[in-house]
Amino acid sequence: MKVVVAPNAFKGSLTAPAAAAAMAEGVARAVPDAEIVQVPVADGGDGLIDVAEATLGGELRHATVTGPRQAPVQAAFCLVPSKAFAAIEMAEASGLALLPEDQLDPRQTTSYGTGELIAAALDAGAREIAVGLGGSATNDGGIGVAAALGVRFLDGDGAPVEPVGGALARIRRIDMAGRDPRIEETEIEAICDVDNPLLGPTGAAHVFGPQKGASPDMVAELDAGLANLADVIARDLGRDVRGLPGAGAAGGLGAGLHAFLGATLRRGVDVVLDLVGLDGKLEAADLVLTAEGQIDAQTLYGKAPAGVAEAAMRQGIPCLAIAGSVGDGISDLHGIGIDAVFSLCSGPMTLADAMEAAPALLSAATEQAVRGFMAGGR
Repeated sequence: MKVVVAPNAFKGSLTAPAAAAAMAEGVARAVPDAEIVQVPVADGGDGLIDVAEATLGGELRHATVTGPRQAPVQAAFCLVPSKAFAAIEMAEASGLALLPEDQLDPRQTTSYGTGELIAAALDAGAREIAVGLGGSATNDGGIGVAAALGVRFLDGDGAPVEPVGGALARIRRIDMAGRDPRIEETEIEAICDVDNPLLGPTGAAHVFGPQKGASPDMVAELDAGLANLADVIARDLGRDVRGLPGAGAAGGLGAGLHAFLGATLRRGVDVVLDLVGLDGKLEAADLVLTAEGQIDAQTLYGKAPAGVAEAAMRQGIPCLAIAGSVGDGISDLHGIGIDAVFSLCSGPMTLADAMEAAPALLSAATEQAVRGFMAGGR
């Protein structure tokens, strides 16, 4: 019997590789002679580096870069030399978690450090780069990234504009002449698990600005600044980012990576599943198991378990999912290939207790799910 375990990370508790190892232990207890293939996955943003390191033979590299409020921070990326590929998580350099609550202000934050990470990856030989867009503290439309790579943003007097969210409305011209020439020969993919547009009520500022410290007045200011940026991009670069799905991810970084670096925006789980070669690893499998901290109706929209289940369904393989929390609407998931969803909690417990015991709980839940699957085949 061949079983493929392909979990996402359990945020704050288990990385995707650690979750895969715990699930493999549960499978082995239920079917000692099973062939178990571990394929940790991610759906954009956090977890991308872990997956690249665990499944692609990547090397963790570190760089000192500019943090979201200009203070230096240590950030990691994963280099896969054999593929000239690098995985970057923008949250490492420009993330919300890097700032205390009293420093949250998306008018003052910058994605400059993420651009420095891209430069470090280029220095290391990468010519294919995936940038995970989750967890940002920024709303600068990606001008910070571009500025770190030599793009200049100028005001009406021709003076450089500081690459922060609050300066977007002052931009009158974009000068690409100094952009790092290596970008021209590099394939860049921006990966995320949201498809929000750049502007308006479902855009970067309105949806994500408040969690980054923006008041209603700030949200309006940031949205207007992004609209100005979009206008200048259209005029100077000939790219329309207003209607681009995913343009609003990470404070408009989706739009910026596309406009300034020529990046392709892709659903994160699709990129990851291609990178790890899931389709090939599913061949001749009898069962697929996936997992995530929360599984509910939102899982349909680009989350890792949905991508895994869709791949399994294409090959006619049953797929079971395990979650730390099972929410509403899980019956909607049956149509995309998740045949059943199980909770890893063994009884009433606090979130803190569940997170602390996550490896054992996930292993035990996996064992019972597999035993149920085996019993059904008798």
